[in-house]
Amino acid sequence: MEDKMEESSDRREMWRSKKGGLITMPFIIGNESLEKVAGYAVVPNMILYLIKDYHMSVAKGTNILFYWQAATNFTPILAAFVADSYLGRFLIIGFASICSLLGMILLWLTAMVPESKPPTCDLLTQRCRSPTAAQMSLLISSFVLISIGAGGVRPCSLAFGADQLDQRDNPKNDRVLESFFGWYYASAAISVLIALTGIVYIQDHLGYRVGFGVSAILMLLSVLVFFIASPLYLKLNPSKSLLTGFLQVMVVAYKNRNLTFPLPDSTGSYHHRRDSNIAAPTHKLRFLNKACIIKNPGQDIASDGSASNPWSLCAVEQVEELKALIKVLPLWSTGIIMSINLSQNSFPVLQASSMDRHLTTKFQIPAGSYGMFNIISLALWVILYDRAILPMASKLKGKPVRFSVKLRMGIGLFLTCLAMAVSAIVENARRRKAIREGFLNNPHTVLNMSVLRKRR
Repeated sequence: MEDKMEESSDRREMWRSKKGGLITMPFIIGNESLEKVAGYAVVPNMILYLIKDYHMSVAKGTNILFYWQAATNFTPILAAFVADSYLGRFLIIGFASICSLLGMILLWLTAMVPESKPPTCDLLTQRCRSPTAAQMSLLISSFVLISIGAGGVRPCSLAFGADQLDQRDNPKNDRVLESFFGWYYASAAISVLIALTGIVYIQDHLGYRVGFGVSAILMLLSVLVFFIASPLYLKLNPSKSLLTGFLQVMVVAYKNRNLTFPLPDSTGSYHHRRDSNIAAPTHKLRFLNKACIIKNPGQDIASDGSASNPWSLCAVEQVEELKALIKVLPLWSTGIIMSINLSQNSFPVLQASSMDRHLTTKFQIPAGSYGMFNIISLALWVILYDRAILPMASKLKGKPVRFSVKLRMGIGLFLTCLAMAVSAIVENARRRKAIREGFLNNPHTVLNMSVLRKRR
């Protein structure tokens, strides 16, 4: 009987080892790439859609889009927690892809069904009706579903792809993993460029019915591409999440806040994992050390050496991991201002839509496509930094030169401030011209001012 059970276990392990690998990469990358094209394409022109079709003010439309983007940036945290702790990455990506598809379909319906948005404004009285509660509910529902979809697909796809290449007996695993990361980030950049150029151009010239319909079709393809390869995926069971471990440390440290610290030379007072080299926690952020103090060894420690209740006793390693995260927070927080600047998607579109965008006499760049210059400049900077700036600096100093991460972050923050200053100067010139020409309160009028170059 035992031999049969071992044979069955060996067969399951053999079948498991046959799953995953490079064959799954096109499906995982294709799923996220198509989701990125569909998701990023509906964002740039959305402020124009809300103003023209839903008769919203600039302030109200901008606030709605801000909350939408904030939700899209928050949902990855929740999705990562649920994937690591409960459902696993496959189920989260599949669920999120379906949510995103439903959101795209609802958004497409707002453009296709006339009753889903307010009627056109009265040409005689110039009165515009506001959207009803049902119409706003349909629109917000589409935004919520798209946010859930983006939050589940984007953070989990990279980790899910790495799971497929987790072959311990493969000596080429590191090189294959590097290749996957390269293709992943390259496809992500290309997807955003396609969204900001091709799909936005379709919305601008063929209307939102066709534009949103293309995004819905691309999202349908994304779902099909992901699920068609389901038998090939290596689906790992969820493990303990880092977020859960951090929360446990904070809860236990608060519970044990009245405990006294053990003597410095005492041994066995702190709980640590088996085969760990860390016997005691560091003295920095000392108040967190109370989370790993053993109060009663007979009750707190199980027979296998682990904590009987993780919400009553944590390991030293958990405490040190949380300390490491807290130490990074000040450095991480310096990017908040940069994120605020980069998240202002609506204003550049409105600014560009009121200016002359002609590249030639017959071709003009859509207002929503100007976000592509961020991607282009990022790609150019990476190439110039690696192929021109570093070799030139090394040649001038006569030795290899490498800029530290902190220095590069500082340069990036300075350039962000400079970019906002330039944007303010351009807006000042645009606003003064609009006042002179009497078009300040008419956002649909294109000024005799080029968005690309200075007129002679």
